[in-house]
Amino acid sequence: MARWCYRHRLLVLLLWVVALLGAGVGASAGGTAYANVFSLPDTDSKAAYDLMEKAFPKAAGDTDTVVWKVDEGSVRDASVRARIEPALAEIGRMPGVGAVSSPYTGARGAAQISRDGTIAYAQLTFTERANAVPKQLVQDVVDTARAAERSGLRVELGGQAITRIQQPPTGLSELVGLAAAAVVLFLAFGSLFAMLLPIAVAVFGVGIGLFSTQMISHVTDVPDIAPLLASLIGLGVGIDYALFIVTRHRRGLLRGLEPEESAVVALNTSGRAVLFAGGTVCIALAGMLVTGLRFLDGVVIGTSLTVVLSVLAAVTLLPALLGFLGPRVLSRRQRRRLAAGGPSRDERASTLAARWSGTVQRRPAWIAGLALVVMVLLALPVLSLRLGATDQGNDDASTTTRRAYDLLAEGFGPGFNGPLQVVSTDGDTTALVKGIAETRGVARVAALPPAHGVTVIQVVPTTSPQSERTDRLIDTLRDEVIPGAGAGARAHVGGVTAVSKDFASVTGDRLPYFVATIVGLGFLLLLVAFRSLLVPLTAAVMNLVAAAASFGVLVAIYQWGWGLDLLGLGKEGPIQAFLPVIMLSLLFGLSMDYQVFLVSRMHEEWVHTRDNARAVRVGLAETSRVINSAALIMVCVFLAFVLSGNQGAAMAGVGLAAAVALDAFVLRTALVPAAMHLFGRANWWLPAWLERRLPHLAVEAKEEPEEAPVPRQPGPASVIHGFIRTEEGSPVHGAAVTLLSKGGRQLDRVASLADGSYILAVPGPGTYLLAATASPRGSRAHHVVVTDGPLVHDVELREDEVDAVNQSALGRP
Repeated sequence: MARWCYRHRLLVLLLWVVALLGAGVGASAGGTAYANVFSLPDTDSKAAYDLMEKAFPKAAGDTDTVVWKVDEGSVRDASVRARIEPALAEIGRMPGVGAVSSPYTGARGAAQISRDGTIAYAQLTFTERANAVPKQLVQDVVDTARAAERSGLRVELGGQAITRIQQPPTGLSELVGLAAAAVVLFLAFGSLFAMLLPIAVAVFGVGIGLFSTQMISHVTDVPDIAPLLASLIGLGVGIDYALFIVTRHRRGLLRGLEPEESAVVALNTSGRAVLFAGGTVCIALAGMLVTGLRFLDGVVIGTSLTVVLSVLAAVTLLPALLGFLGPRVLSRRQRRRLAAGGPSRDERASTLAARWSGTVQRRPAWIAGLALVVMVLLALPVLSLRLGATDQGNDDASTTTRRAYDLLAEGFGPGFNGPLQVVSTDGDTTALVKGIAETRGVARVAALPPAHGVTVIQVVPTTSPQSERTDRLIDTLRDEVIPGAGAGARAHVGGVTAVSKDFASVTGDRLPYFVATIVGLGFLLLLVAFRSLLVPLTAAVMNLVAAAASFGVLVAIYQWGWGLDLLGLGKEGPIQAFLPVIMLSLLFGLSMDYQVFLVSRMHEEWVHTRDNARAVRVGLAETSRVINSAALIMVCVFLAFVLSGNQGAAMAGVGLAAAVALDAFVLRTALVPAAMHLFGRANWWLPAWLERRLPHLAVEAKEEPEEAPVPRQPGPASVIHGFIRTEEGSPVHGAAVTLLSKGGRQLDRVASLADGSYILAVPGPGTYLLAATASPRGSRAHHVVVTDGPLVHDVELREDEVDAVNQSALGRP
C-alpha cells in the first residue's frame, strides 16, 4: 500500500483534499446540533427531572441573567431605574429574545432585589438554546446592558449564552498548538519540509474528523466538548504518528536507500507500529462505554473517529507527500554530507541519548528509586481528589460571567447560584416544607403552586454549589428530611447541583470497572505483541503511576488553587466529574504508544542477541530522542487548549500535558528502562504453554535489506554484533559497517546506532570480511570467523587506523 500511495501520490493527495472539502461543505450546510444530555438512570435527581418535565414543560430557550449593583443608595432609586428599565425594554424587543422578567414589575419582581437594596437582577429568556443563539444577538444584549452603567452603577451578565462571547475565536487553541509543534519539529528535523509533513497529516485527519463529528451530531447526542477533545487528541496523535514514520524514513535515506524504498521500509516498520498504537488508543477510548454514561458516547465517537482518520492519513497521505518531497525531507547539511559520501548525523544529540542510556544501565537501582520518588510525591494530592462540576464561579475574575456570579452570591447568598429543587408528588407538602426550612444549611424555602399533582419546592442552601456542605445537605434531605415528613411523602431532590453530585457519584462508582477494562485490554495486547508477562505488567503499573501523578498535579492546580491566578485559569473548585474517564482513556492510549515504540526496539534487539542489557540499552538510545520530541509536541498541543475558553477542555489539557510529560521524560526515559535492567532476562519470559497458544502479532516488521539476499551457506544463521567507538571510548554514530563474503560480495550493510552499536546478519558459519568506515576517520577491514553462535566484535576507530577490541574468534588477514 505504501508503494502504491508513493507512486500515485497526486491521486492520493487529490482524494484527501476532496474528502476534506466535502466534509467541510457538508458540515457547514448542516450546522451544529451538539447536545449535553446527562442521562443518569436510577438516580434521585433523574427522577426529580422526569417529574418536573411532566408537570412543568421546560422552556425551549436559554435563560440568562443581567445583574446590577449600586455603590450608594438603592437599586429602587429613580436615577437607577431610569437607566436600567430602558435597557431591559430594548433587550426585550430584540428578535430572538422571548421574555425579560424585571425586578421592577409585580410582587414576584420584588424578590429579585437583595435585602439591602443594593443588588438586583433580571432574567431574560432567549427563544433558542444557548448553542443556537446567534453570537451577534448575545453581543447586542451585552452591549445594551453594559451601556446602562455609570459611575457607582455596575452591570454584569451571566448565563450559558453569555459565555459564548467570552470564548476566544474558534480554532485559536488549535493554531497555537500547531505553531508550537512546528517549532519543535523544525528543531528536531532541521528541515522546513520535514516539519510541514506531520502538521499536514494532522490537519487533514483532524479536519475531516471534526467535520464528520459535526454531521454525526444531527443523528445522535454529541456533547459540545466532544469536538474540543477530538481536536486535542487528534492533533497530538496525528503529529506524533507522522513524526515516527518521517524519522524512520530519514534514517533510511541517510543509510543510502532510494526515497521510494526508504518510504516503503518506513511504512512497513514504523507504519505498522502506528497502526497498532492507533488501535490501542481507540480501544482505550472505547473503554468509556463500560461506564454506562451515555453522555460519553458522543465523546467516544468523535475522538475515536478523529484518531482513525489521523492514522489513515499517516499511512496513506504521508507516503504520497514523501513522494513529492524526495530527499528534501533531509536538512541541507545532511544532503550535502550524503552527496559527499560521508555519514550525516547529529553527534551531540546522539551522544547525549547514548550516554544517558549507558548511565541507566550502570545505575538502574538509583535511577529507578529517584524516578519513583518523584512520581509518588506528585501523586500524593490525588488522595484529596473530589469530583464535581465547575460553573461560572470558576471563570476568570476578569469575565462578566464570574462578576455576575459573585454579585448574585453577595446579594442573595452563596447558594443562590445553585438552588435545589425538591419535587413532591404525595404526602403532606406543608410538613415537608417545614422540615426542609428547619434543616441546617438551608437559607430559604419556597413552594411553587402545584401542577398535575406535582409540587416543586425551591431550596436555597447557605453554601455554594461546589461546597462539600451542599453535598451533605443533599444527603440529609434525601436520607432524613424527606423520609421524616410523613409515611406517605414521596419526593426527590433535583436541580443542577444535585445532578452534578449524582454524576460524580456514578462516575466514582463505575471508575474501577473502567480502569480494570482498559488495563486488562492493554495487558493482553502487549502480551501478544512482545511474548512476555513482565513487559505488559510493567506497562500496566507504570500507566497507573502516571495516571495518579497527573491527577495529583490536577488536584494541586485546580482543586487547591496552586498557580491558578498566575496561569489565569480561574478559581479553584472540584475536578470535573467526567474528566477521570476521559483522561484515563487518552492517557492509557498515549502511554501505550510510547511503550510500544520503546519496547518494540528493545524486543527486536533481544530477538537478535538474547542480551537483555544490550537490548534495553540500544532500545533506549535509539528511541528516547524521538519519544521525547513526540512528547514535547503533545505537551505543547495540550497546553494550548488552556486558551479554548472551555473549563473542561482546559482542565483536560493541563492534566494530559502533565501526564504525557511525566510519562515520556520520567517513566519511559528513566523508570521503565531502569526496571528492565533490574529484571534482566525475566523481562522476556513467557510460559511455553502460553507461547504456543498466543497468536503472533508483528508490531514492527524487520527492515528489508538493501541488497538482494544471497543463498544461505550450510549451517545455522547467526549474527555479528558489537560497538563502534573512538579511542576516547565515545560511541560512533552512523559508521558504515559492511559484511562481505570471501569473494567480496556484500552480504549485509548497516549504520551504527546512537550508542555506537551495530548488528549484522550472517548466513551461516564461515570466514567473512568486516569493514567499518566513519568520516573523517580511516577505513580498515578484518577477517572474522563465525561459528554456530553470535559473535561479539567491538571496533575502536582512530584516524588512519582500526583496532579490533574483544577479538573473540578473530582471524588476521
